[in-house]
Amino acid sequence: MKLNTPRWWYARDPRPASVLRFLLKPASWIWAVGTARRIARTTPVDAGAPVISVGNLTVGGSGKTPVAREVLRLLRSAGVDGHALSRGYGGRLEGPLRVEPGAHTAQDVGDEPLMLALDGPAWIARDRVAGARAAATAGAGAIVLDDGHQNPSLKKALSLIVVDGETRDGEWPFGDGSVFPSGPMREPLKAGLARTDAVVVLMPADAGEPDAELIESFASLPVFVARLLPAAAPPPGPLVGFAGIAKPWKVERALKAAGAELADFAPFPDHAAFREEDLRFLAERAQSFGGRLITTEKDWSRLPGHWRARVVSWPVKATFNDEAEFTALLTSRVHSAR
Repeated sequence: MKLNTPRWWYARDPRPASVLRFLLKPASWIWAVGTARRIARTTPVDAGAPVISVGNLTVGGSGKTPVAREVLRLLRSAGVDGHALSRGYGGRLEGPLRVEPGAHTAQDVGDEPLMLALDGPAWIARDRVAGARAAATAGAGAIVLDDGHQNPSLKKALSLIVVDGETRDGEWPFGDGSVFPSGPMREPLKAGLARTDAVVVLMPADAGEPDAELIESFASLPVFVARLLPAAAPPPGPLVGFAGIAKPWKVERALKAAGAELADFAPFPDHAAFREEDLRFLAERAQSFGGRLITTEKDWSRLPGHWRARVVSWPVKATFNDEAEFTALLTSRVHSAR
């Protein structure tokens, strides 16, 4: 059973859910130690093509996939044949295999690889080394590893971490710094930053500049600011939105900021498999407002085929403030790794 992401994870003040935080601390220590040992004991493998890792330090919700998608676009625009590589979370196939949007479903390969495959070559593999070698054999000039920061199996030409830069409403990207399950961190901040080459701070479309204190927390690492912008305007008229991502409340806010006439919104757990009864209820809810259903591209890819014509897919994209400088970093690391 999938659970909703607790919002108290992202509170800097440890008092919200303090008893639960305290009870979960021992499990957090075990998680952190296990992650550190696994990384320390693994010798990275050269896959035969430069690997750019796009990861994060928290359990979901930072915007890794839109950033990975933009990294691939920038590489391809610079003449580098970039291939995406994902674990294929949520899919039944182990790989390695190349994702074909017309042949594979989210149930086969996961929702994020399907999105990445819309733009160019994308692979899934439970065994990342095998997947990277398959991509290299197929002619990849660079491999963009989606969600790869805590996976030490591949030698990386560049390790990027994506950080949700929104700090409004008392939320902080790392909460109070607690490691899962007492907080959102996959590993302690200092440990994660030690393996990082650059940070991408991803801001909502309607936010100002990133918090100065947040930028200072990355010490001397290069920091690039990007914004998650609508790739298309929401359709006119009343809308009932829904999303099954790590932070569904951000989709609700983004739709409103983009001018959507949002009559209602339903949050679901991350990577939720939408049930027929849930979708029927949402459709009836939209009908009561004389409106339509709308969701994210990622969620739309998981809908049963007969529902897709009834739901609007709302695309967003990551856009870098200094695209030229970021592209220069990507291409320099790729060329130096060859």
